[in-house]
Amino acid sequence: MTINNTYIQDYAAQFTDKICKEYFSQRKYMTGPQMVQLTPSVQVNFFTIKSLFEAWQKELEKLKSNPYFDYRDNAVHEALREFMNVLSRSIKVERKDFEPLLREAVAAAIHLALDPVAYFEKEFEKKESGRLNSYLKENKKYFKWHTDLISNLIDRAGIPQTVEAYQQALNQNFEKFNDKLEPAEKLLSSMHTFQAIDWSRLVNTTGLEVKDSDSEQAGSQSPEIQESQVSSHTESGEESITEMPEKKEELTPGEASEKSSVEKASNHKIKDGEKALDPLQVWSKFEMEEYSIMKGSIKDLSESVGINQKFMFTRALFDGNPDLMGNALKSLDACESFAEAIELLNQRYVAELNWNKDSDEVNELLQLIFRKFDHRN
Repeated sequence: MTINNTYIQDYAAQFTDKICKEYFSQRKYMTGPQMVQLTPSVQVNFFTIKSLFEAWQKELEKLKSNPYFDYRDNAVHEALREFMNVLSRSIKVERKDFEPLLREAVAAAIHLALDPVAYFEKEFEKKESGRLNSYLKENKKYFKWHTDLISNLIDRAGIPQTVEAYQQALNQNFEKFNDKLEPAEKLLSSMHTFQAIDWSRLVNTTGLEVKDSDSEQAGSQSPEIQESQVSSHTESGEESITEMPEKKEELTPGEASEKSSVEKASNHKIKDGEKALDPLQVWSKFEMEEYSIMKGSIKDLSESVGINQKFMFTRALFDGNPDLMGNALKSLDACESFAEAIELLNQRYVAELNWNKDSDEVNELLQLIFRKFDHRN
């Protein structure tokens, strides 16, 4: 497979310009919470944050190179950690400074989707072999695609390994998980929906089949993308970046009238303990990631969930029923704690609607609920 890097850079520039025109037409600055949900692609959003914090790490290294202070001192370390927490809550980036971050994130996401082995090998080369494990630990939260390829590499911890050893293990993982990895067309489908990708220009390969689409607007599109529609992850409470067409589920005649989904969910008592969400585990997950800086940033879910998120939740989590989704958000708003909100999901929706706890849609809804509450209990 030959990747057209020139086309990727051109596409990244077009994608970035379109996003920034929409966002900065009404705002002067980009903030951290807005950055997390800016584009339709979760991976692009997190790569943007990754670039931001890599810039901070470079500044920190400059500080540590100063010979007059002991940055290994515990008190200094804790002070820097607290300083980082304060900075992370005060992200404010103008368009001219944000555009390079987004262009880099878009290009990186495309490379990760198309050739994950080559992408991670380049990541390994950024760090000395002795620091690769800590690098992977610190950055694993930014990788949302092909995580199976690197998750077990972090366990190489205390034993020093060369870059070559990590690369060899990466290739072994690729051989092991290759059949289970998400295809590039599916991973990039949300980006393609927002800004059409010319697949014939992106790569030259017999393995990545390109067929004509029935839609002129969509351009050259694979059948897999036609079947997969991914909604935009927009900032809650803000105008959505773009309203994307949704693929509606087909309902049999009279299905809605047999029994309302709202009543059905309200009377449901969860039966399958294995499907239940664990409030402590969910809270701990978001507490360890960037979302910890956003606790209490949402007041009312029913008013803060973006229009594209509502489309996504309705389609993927609430059987295509917007009334059921709206009722769920209002019920969650009435909860007094994070644990109570998760229990409500378990009681009414998780098993009844057969949610996949590991899906992106469930994860995004839980992240929004996390942002609503300051404390777990």
